[in-house]
Amino acid sequence: MAKKEDKKHNKAFVIVIATVASTGGLLFGFDTGVISGAIPYFQKEFLINNSWVEIITTSGLAGAVIGAMFCGRIADIIGRKKVILASSLIFIIGALWSGMAPSVQALIGARFFIGLAIGVSSFAVPLYIAEISPARIRGILVSLFQLLITIGIMVAYFSDLAFALPEGAPGYDTCWRPMFIIGVIPAFIMFAGMILLPETPRWLMNQGFEEKSLEVLGKIEDPQLVESVILKIKEEIELVKLNRTGWKEVFKPWVKTPLIIAVGIMFIQQFTGINTIIYYSPKIFLMSGFDGARAAILASVSVGVVTVLFTILSLFLVDKLGRRKLYFVGLSGMVISLIAIGVCFEFQPVLGDAVKQITIGLVWVYCAFYCISLGPLGWLIISEVFPFKIRGIGTSIGSLSNWLFNGLVAFTFFKIVKGLTLSGTDIILNNENLGNPAGAFWLYALVGTAGLIWGYFYIPETKGKSLEQIEEHWRNGKSPREL
Repeated sequence: MAKKEDKKHNKAFVIVIATVASTGGLLFGFDTGVISGAIPYFQKEFLINNSWVEIITTSGLAGAVIGAMFCGRIADIIGRKKVILASSLIFIIGALWSGMAPSVQALIGARFFIGLAIGVSSFAVPLYIAEISPARIRGILVSLFQLLITIGIMVAYFSDLAFALPEGAPGYDTCWRPMFIIGVIPAFIMFAGMILLPETPRWLMNQGFEEKSLEVLGKIEDPQLVESVILKIKEEIELVKLNRTGWKEVFKPWVKTPLIIAVGIMFIQQFTGINTIIYYSPKIFLMSGFDGARAAILASVSVGVVTVLFTILSLFLVDKLGRRKLYFVGLSGMVISLIAIGVCFEFQPVLGDAVKQITIGLVWVYCAFYCISLGPLGWLIISEVFPFKIRGIGTSIGSLSNWLFNGLVAFTFFKIVKGLTLSGTDIILNNENLGNPAGAFWLYALVGTAGLIWGYFYIPETKGKSLEQIEEHWRNGKSPREL
């Protein structure tokens, strides 16, 4: 009976640990999504055009790239827990700095600073959860991080709505400031919670703190499994030391295929335009005819809710239906939705007031298909396709590609909108010529169509295959389609 009670206690403790650490995912999503509702307001206060909006948005992504690049080595030196604590402090300072920024330049600096924390948390939090969780529940606890990112985006939209004011109301121009500052609350919760949590047993063992590692394992593992787990950790550490490798290994001919898969799927994931919706949805909805920033933010809230619901659904589908089937079903749905959204904007005068409802409905469909396919598949596939010796480096390349492509999409959206606007279809809002986003959405649909062709040859079906089987497949020079 005592053993059964210990087992329940340990499981509860692990869930508490994973929940507190996953607040990093909530912050990741919150600080990614919060800028969307703030844009119409700080744009008016600072009297800036869409080019400046792109720079402010992209500065956060630039910070995330740098944070993700250097986080791995730092986490190995000082530990996973300290890195997460540092990221929560950056979130706190960045939220205050963003909300109190006196100028555009200060806001750019603040967003870059908070981007560092986003990049760090995107790497350190899943790593911490993976190393602190018992094997039997590791998958679902690591997935909790991805789910909380989408919840964080939804919370950001609700937060934006709570502080958004109708045009002409007192404080209209500055109501964006508390939208950013409110991010201090979850950041402080994560900081306070992480102080009380232990370091991961694997890192402790790697640093020679075997007694402390055993103490932590005693709190999180089934008592009868502690000895076998500690032996396995020691074996893994020795294996990593023996198989330590460099970047040259990544570019060996037989590894070319997984490298193309990792970079390629992240390219398709980002250049089908998902983050134009995440970052700029209120602006897009304003262009579709929504009356005022607050109404556009309310429409964005519904997008956040759809994203969360279908991310939850994806947890049940990805192992049931398989990777290839989800990829083709999801991407096909996204392409059709993007074409239809473009048609809505192109024929806006003909559709009249109905264009608002049609556009928001199509955006829901687009986001739903993304959340059950490219959203989870990008991160899942890059974690599966690389051989053991270079899995860490390969996954880092995939992650870095994601951030770089993300930044390019954010930085070019309004430029593409202007560049691909057909004569006579411009949308004028508050005496500003915004162009027409129809061409941009058709361009993303074209990328999606190319992605369907590319995926036929390069998306492997890894469902039910061990990582060793996948590695052997590449070593034998076989194609992804044959897996």
